[in-house]
Amino acid sequence: MKNTAFTQKHLDAGAKMAPFAGFNMPISYTGINDEHAAVRNNAGVFDVSHMGEFILKGEGALDLIQRITTNDASKLTAGKAQYSALTNNEGGIVDDLLVYCLEPNKSYMLVVNAGNIQKDWDWISAHNTTGVEMHNISEKTCLLAVQGPNATKILQTLTEMDILNLKYYTFTKGKFAGVDNVLVSATGYTGAGGVEIYFEDSNGAADIIWDAIFEAGKTAGIKPIGLGARDTLRLEMGFCLYGNDIDDTTSPLEAGLGWITRFTKNFTAKSILEKQKSEGVNRKLVGFEMIDKGIPRHDYQISDAEGNIIGKVTSGTQAPSLQKAIGMGYVTTENTHTDNEIYILVRDKKLKAKVVKLPFQ
Repeated sequence: MKNTAFTQKHLDAGAKMAPFAGFNMPISYTGINDEHAAVRNNAGVFDVSHMGEFILKGEGALDLIQRITTNDASKLTAGKAQYSALTNNEGGIVDDLLVYCLEPNKSYMLVVNAGNIQKDWDWISAHNTTGVEMHNISEKTCLLAVQGPNATKILQTLTEMDILNLKYYTFTKGKFAGVDNVLVSATGYTGAGGVEIYFEDSNGAADIIWDAIFEAGKTAGIKPIGLGARDTLRLEMGFCLYGNDIDDTTSPLEAGLGWITRFTKNFTAKSILEKQKSEGVNRKLVGFEMIDKGIPRHDYQISDAEGNIIGKVTSGTQAPSLQKAIGMGYVTTENTHTDNEIYILVRDKKLKAKVVKLPFQ
């Protein structure tokens, strides 16, 4: 099991640790509900250094990205980022990822999910037919997500970069907490605002930056946050988790990711997805909230009122901010309209739920 540069910090802070995507990661410190509330109402720090980062360089870099991803990376200018997906030959999702434009047409950073680093690298490499320079910098890159409404206010004291006014899905590079070449990006997985901070794990930078953030946020009450609250926060926003809500067998159109699927360019399985768009899909990912008491869990079956199986749950939890049980799952297309009653099969019980719009409210 791999450690991140912050593992000792987590242990010192009393984190409950567990394996995640091959890494020893903090699940919680003071409890999921407490940490969830800290991010929604104030500021919290996630160690997400387990994520993967690839640099693609050279004249053919943009062309390669265009051929393998669903979104249109040609729209990116320096300092802008984009949410996208890699599709396989059948139209399923190899991974969802972020594309950062470091230098238009020449240099990009792709940020991929921890459990998919090798799979993604192999997939992209197999499509690199024009000799694009590729570097897997995952192991030497630290990534902290500082999220919450007060996050940028706290962090601004540590840098001359203007991160207070950083627009959503843009980024800047410079000196942060005295460390050079730090990339600060107005992205995140919580819907609570904040930034993600990328930097190289060298010359003690990890300790310097971690300590500086917690010192700067001490009086404001900034807290370390584990992956447990990361999951409840993203689920309240209706954000997909790879391996749960999307995978190699789900298409972007089934997953509600048509907005990152651009048919103005050629990419893997474009014709399959075009056909899905014109003919419609048989199932779709929906959000639902429980009416009967019970918590939906991954892989629970979903039925209609007559007991016919119409799908399955992909994610579910008791939502701390909303004080109700919520979930996401794939159901047959005719059962996707808002307020449609569905039933979650929990052991021998059929618990009533209703389809709702995302994000959850």
